[in-house]
Amino acid sequence: MSRRGRGGGRRKKSDPFICPQCGTRVEEPTKTWTLVSPLPDKYGRITVTVMGSFECPNCGYKWRAVVKKLKVGGEEQPERARREKEEKRQGEIIEIDLDELDKEEL
Repeated sequence: MSRRGRGGGRRKKSDPFICPQCGTRVEEPTKTWTLVSPLPDKYGRITVTVMGSFECPNCGYKWRAVVKKLKVGGEEQPERARREKEEKRQGEIIEIDLDELDKEEL
């Protein structure tokens, strides 16, 4: 299978409602379904992806695309967790003079 076929790489599309063949804007998908991620991210959130099947009214081309992605659940917000992590890194600084350590051993 060529690189342009299934799974040929990641590319971000700007608008899933625009036909990739002729550029006509489609009002709504003909069918939608959801995909739920089996594993949560590091914040405990589950990713729910809403997929859509589209058909162009102009050229008849059919395609599937991501309509929306949602992050659901979790105990903490990412921004709050990041700030707390930075606060934990800051602590008391202890300075040790190596010469004093050598004197204590003798």
